[in-house]
Amino acid sequence: MGSALAAKTVMMGVILTFCGAVPTTAPSQEELSKAQNYLSQFFSEVGVSAPNAVWRNSLDSFEDTLKKMQEFFGLEVTGKLDSNTLDVMNQPRCGFTDIARYGYFDGRPKWDKTVVTYRITDYTQDLSQSVVDETIAKAFKLYNDVIPLDFKKTDSDTADIKIMFKAGDHGDFAPFDGKDGVLAHAFSPGEGHGGDTHFDEDENWTLTSAGANLFLVAAHELGHALGLAHSQVQTALMHPTYTYVNTEGYKLPDDDREGIQALYGVRATSDQPNPNPEPTKNPQPKPEPTSEPAPERCNRNLVFDAVTSIRRRLYFFKDGYFWRRSSSWDGISMQKIQSVWPGIRKVDAAYEYKKHNTVIFFEGNHYWKLRGNTILSGYPKPLSDFGFPASVTKVDAAVHESFTGRTLLFVNNKYWSYNERRGRMDVGYPKFIYGRFHGIGNKVDAVFENRGYLYFSSGSMQTEYDYHRRRAFRTLFNYAWMDC
Repeated sequence: MGSALAAKTVMMGVILTFCGAVPTTAPSQEELSKAQNYLSQFFSEVGVSAPNAVWRNSLDSFEDTLKKMQEFFGLEVTGKLDSNTLDVMNQPRCGFTDIARYGYFDGRPKWDKTVVTYRITDYTQDLSQSVVDETIAKAFKLYNDVIPLDFKKTDSDTADIKIMFKAGDHGDFAPFDGKDGVLAHAFSPGEGHGGDTHFDEDENWTLTSAGANLFLVAAHELGHALGLAHSQVQTALMHPTYTYVNTEGYKLPDDDREGIQALYGVRATSDQPNPNPEPTKNPQPKPEPTSEPAPERCNRNLVFDAVTSIRRRLYFFKDGYFWRRSSSWDGISMQKIQSVWPGIRKVDAAYEYKKHNTVIFFEGNHYWKLRGNTILSGYPKPLSDFGFPASVTKVDAAVHESFTGRTLLFVNNKYWSYNERRGRMDVGYPKFIYGRFHGIGNKVDAVFENRGYLYFSSGSMQTEYDYHRRRAFRTLFNYAWMDC
């Protein structure tokens, strides 16, 4: 469930072929029709004050709209209806659109009050009323814990948010589609239907991993009812597709918490200092902090540990921290690596393999594979599993070159070529850097791809390089990327 808006789409005579995960036949007419309906419903560029959507401009091609959808979900952006794209379209999901700016609705609507009331008008037959009441209250509490907004259940017709379970056409011009597909939808804050939240009664509502987990779906939809749109972060509660996670002790993920607090502010802690504290016997001086200070992004001598793209954003790693820069340019943010990827203290090298929607992080003599913000099971693994000899104890830099389908891995003054499709190093490597990459020097600290160029960083400088022409174009300071 997550950041919302939808895109317009008509065929315009476009002929579609598969790519990415390549089947041997062209998409069927049924698949094309389903894809058109999906893009029309979830990627039509309209206001998102209601769950139903209409086309604002029908001149965008099917291919252009499909590319928007593929980019949103972190798929390979081809504009072709491949099997990976169809798989995403077939996942159960929220009924709201997917392309709202900044993760909020147009105008950033919110509740301008401190207490929001809600009423459950129609219950599901799958769970007892008391269980539904308890689950909805628990979903509201996720937000109540982090923002200065309280929620009160009422039986009054004047409730701010009305909640109901209905199947098919239920009076809001956005009929449900039966089991699976769209699970629920909600209106953004406002008068009338604002905040109202509807669940498809044709679903099998549960509190387990079977069927549709009511707590997770309700928590997502209430995010919409409070003003959040859909998020591209796969681990966010507000990601549009439904994925079951363990709900025991569940807290709002960072992306959702930061989003809702940006709208409503942060709830003040209830922990007040004791006015009459007991005197401390033999007080000990606080130890001096041992952690290194956060790096300065505008330092002209800035040296990157690693750089990679992750889901259309650039990540710059340095001394246990990273800066994230959006491709659409909405500023630079900095976080500790361990706050997002627990267990990873430092990143020596990193690259994104978009075809499988994965990212590889190297640290010392081992590496991790991640999807979104989740470390896949079985990791970390030793560098030897990647195909390196025992003499290699650290990778300096890495980048996937999509045109050749090879990943380039740099160690000291040499580099390896890794075949992702076969899962092994190419024969004849390592080779010397200077023999292949003229003009970038003999050592690479970090490397990444951006807009068709490779950027090789060594020390505080980097070289813009055309991989196919084998030409270096210009040099610039690393901190040029830091909006200084």
